[in-house]
Amino acid sequence: MTVTGPGVVAPPLPTARGPISQWIIDHCTRRVGPPFPSRRDVDPYGEDLHLALYLCYELHYRGLADVPEAMEWDLDLLGIRLELESLFLEQLHRDVAGGDDLDAELDGLLTETVGERSVSQHLATEGSLEQFREYVVHRSAYHLKEADPQLLVVSRLDGSAKAGLAAVEFDEYGSGRAEDMHSELYAAMMRELGLTAAYGDHLDRVSGTVLAEVNLMSLCGFRRELRGAAVGQFAVIELTSSPGSARLVKAARRLGCGPATEHFYAEHVEADAVHEQIIRRDVIAPLVGTEPELAAGLVFGIQASQHLGGRFADEVLGAWSTGRSSLR
Repeated sequence: MTVTGPGVVAPPLPTARGPISQWIIDHCTRRVGPPFPSRRDVDPYGEDLHLALYLCYELHYRGLADVPEAMEWDLDLLGIRLELESLFLEQLHRDVAGGDDLDAELDGLLTETVGERSVSQHLATEGSLEQFREYVVHRSAYHLKEADPQLLVVSRLDGSAKAGLAAVEFDEYGSGRAEDMHSELYAAMMRELGLTAAYGDHLDRVSGTVLAEVNLMSLCGFRRELRGAAVGQFAVIELTSSPGSARLVKAARRLGCGPATEHFYAEHVEADAVHEQIIRRDVIAPLVGTEPELAAGLVFGIQASQHLGGRFADEVLGAWSTGRSSLR
């Protein structure tokens, strides 16, 4: 790891997952490799593309070990990132219905489908401790930087929507107490579960399906044109978190995980129940009230987030149903 500032440690570069991510790693470390591979036949949801995108975004967060900080604004890298983003976005638009019926989408977030199996339901009722630990490893790709992608959109809003989103973010960052930041609570849980908790430690183990979810957050946060989608994606997290977190509290107790694990999820049961109201009343309502054209973007963000979340659940539960690990 490389220290890039007071208390900021850049994670190590991972192992490439194909020619695209290998090119990104070579370019970042100034190694001369083959020309950038053809984008023809690239899987928009594939391991290679999403590791490549994830690394491009990490240059804007904590950087990468042994990569010059100036690489954050390398023109060749930015051009490649835009191409990869376009492939990803085009596929998402093909896979979701779209539309502008925002109320219907928001109401749908508060209704759990009867008979639908989720990872949290599995862990609450029958999952093993090892499966719980696997789930925590997967989610570390986001939770160790929890709320950072969403913070990017705050500067793109104004008025009540900006103030409301900033209020939610303040809670995510521990209301001014570093030890209560949700990322710190997650790290404490990981250590309690016998997992290393350094930022980026598990990048080689999580799948491209996980990285795609986190990449959507970063992509929407970095593009002003996608600010509506960024808020929609955040709404999915805040409006659906409480029931899932309650089930994970139950799972932690059933499996004897310990107080730090219970505390992380219990905190989200309480906090996100409040955040649900703030997001709907103080962020989305004034945002659409002043910029009604953003409704379609909000709908897209909600649908895309749910689509990727469904792919993650299918992948993990599919592995567990056959007795396999869900980790790479």
